[in-house]
Amino acid sequence: MFIDSHCHIHDERIPDGPDGAVAAAMETGVEILVTVGCDRATSLAAIDVASRHDNVFATVGLHPHEATHGTDSIADLLDTPGIVAIGEAGLDYYYEHSPRDVQREVFAEHIRLAHEHELPLVIHTRDAWDETFEILDAEGVPDRTIFHCFTGGPDAADRGLERGIFLSFSGIVTFNSASDVQEAALRCPADKMLVETDSPYLAPIPHRGKKNRPAWVPHVAQFLADLRDEPLDVLAAATVAATHDAFAGRLHTA
Repeated sequence: MFIDSHCHIHDERIPDGPDGAVAAAMETGVEILVTVGCDRATSLAAIDVASRHDNVFATVGLHPHEATHGTDSIADLLDTPGIVAIGEAGLDYYYEHSPRDVQREVFAEHIRLAHEHELPLVIHTRDAWDETFEILDAEGVPDRTIFHCFTGGPDAADRGLERGIFLSFSGIVTFNSASDVQEAALRCPADKMLVETDSPYLAPIPHRGKKNRPAWVPHVAQFLADLRDEPLDVLAAATVAATHDAFAGRLHTA
């Protein structure tokens, strides 16, 4: 069994559509999916998909690209039954689609909302590690916090793990150019390791360049198992247990 801890199956670009993506994922042993909101519209779409599938769970958040919309645009959605986390939220200084000062304030607001609602926090961070940790330390790291699509090296991994943060590895870890991410995966304790697709983005090898799908999360897990010289079933079981922990036991299927 596998869990795709972070995907966007509500995205119109997802192969086979949301329902088809869920069915295809289950055929490869991916039995639970977390579909992640990036603004009000996508959070509502995630909620809608989750309402139709017992094994799909939704988050609500503002991606840093959408930070200018402000958390007031999503705050009411956090009272929706079944929401399992806040996010994705954070800082993206690579594209800077929102001004950095706005990103910082909105990220801090997400952290406060996570504390207020006692929900896990899903973080997107790119080229902004120092400020990400500064804001987390200033606001207080929520009890369950996940660095989704972890792209940092060993130093960022250590800094996150010291704070009890979970590291979620995507198809990027399979890329030949991702030696720093691979080194982080080697030092990540099994009880803090998650796997994801971030579909429809970042398809893992051997499907790189195609539109990603949750059914391919086993490729990420297999790569990590080989990298860590662990049996696949051992790593899969560990990531499933860690994902249930990261989402505070909210991923209950019927």
